[in-house]
Amino acid sequence: MSDAMPITANSTSPLSSQQRQHIERVCRFGEGREMSQLDSQPLIRRSWSRCLNEYLIDPASPRPARVVTQQTLIEHRESVDELLHVARAGVDQLYAQVAKLGYVLLLTDDRGVTVEFRGDPAMDSTLRRAGLYLGSDWNERFAGTCAVGTCLHERQAVVCHRDAHFDASHIDLTCTAAPITDARGNVMAALDISSLHPSRHQGDQLFGLSLVTLYARMIEDAYFLQRYRDCLILRFDCDRPFVHVNGRGLIAIEESGQVIAANTLGRELIEHHRKRWPAWSNESSVQLTELFECEMPDILGINRANEDQLRAFRARATDVTYFIALLESRWPRIPKTSPSDRCSLPQPLAQLGGDDPSIHKVQKLAKRLCDETSVNVLICGETGTGKEIVARALHQSSQRSTAPFIAVNCAAIPESLIESELFGYAPGAFTGGRTKGLKGLIAQADGGTLFLDEIGDMPAGLQTRLLRVLAEREVMPLGASQPVPVNIRLVSATHRDIASLVESGAFREDLFYRLNGAQLTLPALRDRADRIDVIRRVYDELASERQQAHTPQLRADAMSALLAYTWPGNIRQLKNALAFAMATVEDDEITVNDLPEQCLDQRITRAARLASINHDEKEDHLVKLLKEHQWNISAVARTMGVSRPTVYRQMRRQGVVAPKWNDH
Repeated sequence: MSDAMPITANSTSPLSSQQRQHIERVCRFGEGREMSQLDSQPLIRRSWSRCLNEYLIDPASPRPARVVTQQTLIEHRESVDELLHVARAGVDQLYAQVAKLGYVLLLTDDRGVTVEFRGDPAMDSTLRRAGLYLGSDWNERFAGTCAVGTCLHERQAVVCHRDAHFDASHIDLTCTAAPITDARGNVMAALDISSLHPSRHQGDQLFGLSLVTLYARMIEDAYFLQRYRDCLILRFDCDRPFVHVNGRGLIAIEESGQVIAANTLGRELIEHHRKRWPAWSNESSVQLTELFECEMPDILGINRANEDQLRAFRARATDVTYFIALLESRWPRIPKTSPSDRCSLPQPLAQLGGDDPSIHKVQKLAKRLCDETSVNVLICGETGTGKEIVARALHQSSQRSTAPFIAVNCAAIPESLIESELFGYAPGAFTGGRTKGLKGLIAQADGGTLFLDEIGDMPAGLQTRLLRVLAEREVMPLGASQPVPVNIRLVSATHRDIASLVESGAFREDLFYRLNGAQLTLPALRDRADRIDVIRRVYDELASERQQAHTPQLRADAMSALLAYTWPGNIRQLKNALAFAMATVEDDEITVNDLPEQCLDQRITRAARLASINHDEKEDHLVKLLKEHQWNISAVARTMGVSRPTVYRQMRRQGVVAPKWNDH
């Protein structure tokens, strides 16, 4: 760079012993002698190689810091004027955090020239000599290996600690830099914090790296929002509570759904899409509906879909669920009256869940199937995921809603009775039967819906008879001479892998294809993004069923435990857990200690430790606590850090009886 002024104050100073040792290290590296110190620093190793072999920098001639002229600085600042305007707030915030630790802050352009600087004015001359100053040039071609120059070349965050620098002039510095990129992934700038008196602790360097990387991303995102302020912008993250505050992903789109630009996370998502479906990918244009399992009315209706103005969508290429916000304040063309698909769902289907991509998929398909009664439906999912609830919602949303809904659990009826229960029997069909015979469950569902739960457990002989019913639309009761016509919508469900049963010969292949006209797959509770909505809904339903004047509140610690548990029994297990807590709670609110013990993963160990304590000591300790808390079991459980059932169990084992119980 010709328009530069070298700071010559240190150019004639004698080299220190540390500088001479460093020059020897670099020379040994250049001679091909292995240096174990750089084995764990591949970025530094590559940069040293460039300095020697590409830039031809002489390590034996340390270079003084270089600061560009005022006119050249103005030109560099003008080239990044829009970025500087956006970045200043982030620069000030970061400097406020690191200044007390002895750091200065540099923001450079993509050529390594410092266009914004924060430092202690009292150290002005010292910082200027070190190159930590406005207008200083940290391009790797001149300055050698350094945080800014190497960061810009490698396009990633770098820590350059003391003798990791190539030039011996800089070995007293510790510098940390992170790149700032535009929507196309091009590096626009580097954000750097540097210290003349660095800590030798690696943890401090890693903390600095995390902090600089965080603020670089914040400046990137602020620039993105400013640059595309007249477009529709989606902000998204995997964690719902953080989307509005600090959502990591940004995508700008046209109203048609065409992607205009994206930040780092958004570009990664697009890259995943192109790698997974290269033949379908258009390098010049990507549609939002190709990236996410969504339709544009879903996106345009986000701000009217939920109270928090967020919706969950699954990325097609990665199967990751993201919560998405729509920033539309400067986009007046969005039709405010366009309803989203979810708003137009029949009420029974809308109540199946909250904001979860898998549930949305079930709801949309179920809506289309409501009145397609000639299509049999197979509902798949783990035990307790709510398969019968979906079947009822499908029935209640159809034209058959006023007709019967008959539910049959094929696994619960003894094999000796299931045939007569399903098909019925004529008078006198067998000894012990009803005099007038029995109308079977299939016939009872005439005009409505027959729901066969756990269809995978149906005996082989009955599979043949059921196939005949589906094929001929008539049922032959046991002992009858004439079949009875039936008009039914068949919905079946299973938690088993029916395809595997077909392969093993345990389930008829032709029946499987008859049942599987359309398939609805329910997600496990642990995989649902709307777990908190499910918990609240189940809790409210139980409270309504209890019909008591006062319902205990679900405290935050209990909700956190419920959200953290994996729920192998899904919604059915959740319902049992909440019912248990409601039935046994003694106070006005349900706490974590009121939940069943299996829901408290981290506390089971503590309960086990309690059980292993010496019996006599335990008994004395338990009785002492019970007396101290006037025999309030909930208070004792909280003190011991265990659940209330554990306290009751220990009382039973030790024969401890509360005084009020002795009166009976």
